[in-house]
Amino acid sequence: MTTKIIKGVKEYYTEKIKNNGVGALGVDWNSKESQYLRFEQLCKVIQKDQFSVIDYGCGYGELINFMQPKYSNYNYWGFDISDEMIIEAQKLFEDKSNVKFSSVLNENKSDYAIASGIFNVKLNLATNEEWLEYILETLHNINSLSLNGFSFNALTKYSDIDFMKDYLYYCDPLLLFDYCKRNFSKNVALLHDYNLYEFTIIVRK
Repeated sequence: MTTKIIKGVKEYYTEKIKNNGVGALGVDWNSKESQYLRFEQLCKVIQKDQFSVIDYGCGYGELINFMQPKYSNYNYWGFDISDEMIIEAQKLFEDKSNVKFSSVLNENKSDYAIASGIFNVKLNLATNEEWLEYILETLHNINSLSLNGFSFNALTKYSDIDFMKDYLYYCDPLLLFDYCKRNFSKNVALLHDYNLYEFTIIVRK
């Protein structure tokens, strides 16, 4: 099942970047403003002046542009299942020695792991139960890659019904908060107070 999901998601995002190019639409966000609002929440996991970070589902690497004025001493590794995303990211940031990208996930650990938008697009790839299982499995992978903590976001089941779309997956934030508390750390924060139909969870180890 996981192989089918990854193949379908890879095809979806590869088509997005090919059709829309580098930019928010290329990674299926409505705007750069909302993209950066998500980054602001996700980066609250960072509590060190010098650190390494894995951008899990990095797209074309826009998180680097968000981080650049805020942090001066970090190493960034971007992972994405879409080869097309990685190609674009490498072209954009080829001059940065502290940045690298790959479409192959290795076992190298970083201080932090950040995952933005990777749990949203279910399409018809799985049932709701199978998709939740996929989310939890992926969270365990992300946890294993991070030394000091990780953060991720997901669409919320508290979204207005009129705006919910059949091909997207809306999570129960309380379920995922509870799961992270029980499985990853006692120090977990649920952020559901910013003006998007989603939430962010921060896990500090």
